Amino acid sequence: MEMKKMYIVSHPIVEHSLTILRDKETGTAEFRRNANIVSKILIIEATKYLTLSDKSITTPLASMTGKKLTDDIVVVPVLRAGLAMLFALQDFLPSVAVGFIGLERDEKTAIAREYYKKLPAIFATHHVFVVDPMLATGGSFDDTIKALKEKGAQRISIVSIVSAPEGIERIQKNHPDVTIVTAALDTTLNDKKYIVPGLGDFGDRYFGTVAG
Repeated sequence: MEMKKMYIVSHPIVEHSLTILRDKETGTAEFRRNANIVSKILIIEATKYLTLSDKSITTPLASMTGKKLTDDIVVVPVLRAGLAMLFALQDFLPSVAVGFIGLERDEKTAIAREYYKKLPAIFATHHVFVVDPMLATGGSFDDTIKALKEKGAQRISIVSIVSAPEGIERIQKNHPDVTIVTAALDTTLNDKKYIVPGLGDFGDRYFGTVAG
């Protein structure tokens, strides 16, 4: 599905693992395993338009021309939940540059406060992937994208597992040039700005900081 540079990834394995992630009875180990599965499929989808160049190699039987990635890639996980998706991405791209932006949500106002930022050099030619499992209000993604554009980023994609219409609308309004890749577009946000039906607090469930 595509809407204004938005892609909802439809895949049986994604649907299966996402259901496990949503289930409140799912324990930490199973939550982590399925978060990794969904993240990897989303990352494969998000990176399918990376550019390639020819590379001459020799197999055990013959010489041939293969392909190699030529894009310079930077990945920026929004702390802390974004680390889960970084771990998945590094299985495919272990040498990518990684930047960090730490944002902490105020539970009363739902506004994120930046407490840490460390970014590598970023040029217009870089393809920057911002990863965070939950695109709720869009505030954290919005602030992160603004910081990246200030550093010179021009090719930005964001990858989330579950998204809310409010967050999608905010990103598309403020950053129409940014591609959004997600596994699910949920119904709405509740009065506490949590995605409904959602899957609860991803970071707490992934890192085991809250029971249940």
